[in-house]
Order: sequence, then C-alpha cells, then structure tokens
Amino acid sequence: MGGPALAADITKAAPLAYKAPAPVVEQSPWQIRLRLLGVFPEDNGSVHGVPGSGLDISDSVVPELDITYYFTKNWAAELILGVTPHDINGTGTIASLNKIGEVWLLPPTLTLQYHFTDFGAFKPYVGAGINYTFFFDQKAYSADSIDVKDTFGWALQVGFDYMFDEHWGLNVDVKKLFLKPDFDVVVAGQALTGKADLDPWIVGLGVTYRF
Repeated sequence: MGGPALAADITKAAPLAYKAPAPVVEQSPWQIRLRLLGVFPEDNGSVHGVPGSGLDISDSVVPELDITYYFTKNWAAELILGVTPHDINGTGTIASLNKIGEVWLLPPTLTLQYHFTDFGAFKPYVGAGINYTFFFDQKAYSADSIDVKDTFGWALQVGFDYMFDEHWGLNVDVKKLFLKPDFDVVVAGQALTGKADLDPWIVGLGVTYRF
C-alpha cells in the first residue's frame, strides 16, 4: 500500500517552476574619453644654410576628445581629436629673432591598441599607429612670413583605464609622435627653408565612458 500512496503524493505535488537564465548583455564596442593633454615638443630643428641655428617650440596644455572602437575585448582602434597652439622661437645663431612665429596644430592620430583584461578594474593597453598633422592659423612675428608644411608621422602609445563600474573610469595615457615637418620662412626679405624636429610627448589625464 505504501508504494501507491507515495506515487499519489508525487503526482499531487506542485511542479517545479522553470527559471529562465538571465539574458547575456553584450557591452557596447564604443568608448569615448575626455582628456586634458600636455603637449611637449622637443626643442630641435634648424634653418637650412644657417650654421648653428636652432628652434625652440613651446609646450601646450589643451582639452582633447578621443573615440575608441573595440573589435574584440582585447583589440581596439582609437582616434584622437584636438588642436594645440605653439610658439616658434629662434635659438643658437638665430636667437636674436626671439619669437619667429606662432602656429596651431590639428594632429588627428589613429592607433591600433591591445588591451590587457586580466587585472580586474585596472586595464592597461599599448598601441601604435599613424598621425597626419595639419598646421593652420600661422602667424609671423620677427619673420616676414612662415609656412609649416602638413606632414605624416608615426605614433606609439601606452596607458591604462581604471574602471569604477562598467561605464565610468579614469584614464592615463602617454603618446610619442615622430613628427618632423619642413617649413618655409622669409626673414628680412630672404627666403629660407628648414626642418622642425617636433617629436612631441603627449601626456593625457581624463575620464573614460564605455557605452
């Protein structure tokens, strides 16, 4: 009699409720950062045909926006957008010229990055890429005229994000651009050419937002 009674109890028992698994929410591949950048060019360059001539390029601190797209959790591409103003001063045998000119730079830089993902909230990355710098709003001071030529350059990058949650984080970023534009300058009616070895370090601190 125990067997049939037990079977009846099992039959009458309420069926187990089915619990569906939580849906998998994929993180957006898009990310933006707003940084404050310090741009520190190397003080190098010369005017062709003027022995001992040198150039001093001023530093600059500017805001910058960058956009990142993740192809995978490790690989991403980043585009930085910003403009920086710089003074060009003579040194060496042309130090008496003092401020030769002033120029603004638009240096869009595209890098391919590898992000390390095994350190929790700390997410370091390295990158390398290409830069094309536009020189605009150029003004001559002690020179009659100045024209710095747009040019390509290479870029190396290292940095990290420290994520407070899945969206917000703190970013520290360092880039080295290899940038050596040619320029034309007219001084006291004499047309001259030269090369500015800018090769700036770009150090950034900012906020990361991952969509």
